[in-house]
Amino acid sequence: MTLALAPLRIGPLTIDAPVLLAPMSGVTDMPFRRLVRRFGAGLVYSEMIASSQMVRAHRDTLRMSTPCADEFPMAVQLAGNEPSMMAEAARMNADRGAALIDINMGCPVKKVVKGYAGSALMRDEVLAGRILESVVRAVDVPVTLKMRLGWDDANRNAPTLARIAERSGIALITVHGRTRCQMYTGHADWTAVRAVREATPLPLVVNGDITGVADARAALAASGADGVMIGRACQGRPWLLGQVARALAGGTAEADPAPAERHAILREHVEMLLEHYGTYKGLRVARKHVAWAVHGLPGAATFREEFNREDDAMQAQAAITAFFAPIVDREAA
Repeated sequence: MTLALAPLRIGPLTIDAPVLLAPMSGVTDMPFRRLVRRFGAGLVYSEMIASSQMVRAHRDTLRMSTPCADEFPMAVQLAGNEPSMMAEAARMNADRGAALIDINMGCPVKKVVKGYAGSALMRDEVLAGRILESVVRAVDVPVTLKMRLGWDDANRNAPTLARIAERSGIALITVHGRTRCQMYTGHADWTAVRAVREATPLPLVVNGDITGVADARAALAASGADGVMIGRACQGRPWLLGQVARALAGGTAEADPAPAERHAILREHVEMLLEHYGTYKGLRVARKHVAWAVHGLPGAATFREEFNREDDAMQAQAAITAFFAPIVDREAA
């Protein structure tokens, strides 16, 4: 019999379901976070927010984290390379109701690394430590760290940074099981995350290529982590984290929702996007979520092309219903 996973303790917070939604730029906005949380995720994260833009009150950046208090507990992830700017952005989000602040030292994309933020900070342990200390001192909420195994295979310094994080007052560490130079190629090395487990007693979360219950259990066993973080696998499947959480709590594996329920979930998600962004931007943001949601279903490719040309909100929703109607009918028959 598989033992149930214990709750995750992050400072004063207790996360009963140690299954976390990864911060994903352009994906984990408020509508998606709320759906994922409703289905049973233990903790949800904002999109990665550039600390400098947050401090300068960039409108779109503010939208990424608003309103934190209404989504409690919600984590806000910040990126940047200036300790004082990171600290000020952390204070702003804590004042807006963020349950915790997460520091990004794992993003591998070129435009972030070029600005010496994200995973580039793993190459400067002194600066990384200054940022961690500054943010911890700036806020009363827990501060966490997300990083990779290291910059490349020759520089797998995640255990060293974990010890620096512990001394800085960090409350939890998440490790994606790849180096920065691997980007998203190959498969995440969950076993390599165990070196971080051995380096610090801090709560540890493993991330990377966790696509379901079996992967979650394997990642936990290989890494020795206390919880899992799921990202790309839940795109189009907002119910996934809840499925994994209930299974890790001792429940049985659940089937994905039936077509009729998937139809209802997608329509609701699109409606939330329209309300959050307005019709023009909402429909454009919806395109990728709709594509993920219908992937693998009969006629999905043709439908995606049609939906991507739609500029009317009512017609867009009607198109979703028309696409799902024969699938729902076949299921019922």
